[in-house]
Amino acid sequence: MNGSLFSDANAASVSLVDHGFTVGDGVFEAIKVVDGVPFALTRHLQRLAKCAAALGLPEVDDAAVRRGVGEVLAQERLALGRLRITYTAGPAPLGSGRGESMPTLAVVAAPMSVWPESTAILTVPWPRNERGVLAGLKTTSYAENVVALARAAEQGATEAIFANTRGYLCEGTGSNVFYVLDGELCTPTLASGCLAGVTRALIVEWLEVREIDEPIEIVERADEVFLASTTRDVQGVHRWNDRDLAAPGLITREVAEVWARKAQESLDP
Repeated sequence: MNGSLFSDANAASVSLVDHGFTVGDGVFEAIKVVDGVPFALTRHLQRLAKCAAALGLPEVDDAAVRRGVGEVLAQERLALGRLRITYTAGPAPLGSGRGESMPTLAVVAAPMSVWPESTAILTVPWPRNERGVLAGLKTTSYAENVVALARAAEQGATEAIFANTRGYLCEGTGSNVFYVLDGELCTPTLASGCLAGVTRALIVEWLEVREIDEPIEIVERADEVFLASTTRDVQGVHRWNDRDLAAPGLITREVAEVWARKAQESLDP
């Protein structure tokens, strides 16, 4: 936390007037850790810096973040884990206006379990605003996702899926959505308002993917669906709302195999 190392995350403290705490004025990254090494760290730090700049936060000190990551992972040796980097506007007056304080930088790591091969997902009724000021940014303003994910959990699903204001398929609370239609692998474009996921970007680079924006109802015709995220990697979907799907399907398996092979070749692709 701000350059100090703690053996217990609960021992670190954040100011009660930190703008990240009071109004969600901050950005973050969640990064998978494999055998003590953060996966795709450079891409994640590039996105952190881009999101911070878009939010109007001070420039992220890349060296300081990398130093914090190194110190935390040296203390918390993880075979498989999750690393979270949080960067906020720091202490500020109560209200929406920012203060003149230095930003808050926190790095924390914890063990992580492997997700099942497939899962169930649920469409929620609230739209993502693809034209909003926070569209596509990974900010700490996550209450919308919390409410949506709770709705999904009530129905036995592990992810909630949003359409955008145009009714087009957008994203999950913490994942990007891919689907197979007539043998073609598709995913929404970034213009849909979805997050520019690191896992999404690598899949698009490594495989033939059609980026296209279509009404969310298109998935009712999909042969396969899978989620992609830092923690899920490539996870098949065996049920979307009340519709059962074969999971993982042939193309999903192919994507998962390519992902596993490429990820082993480099931990910072």
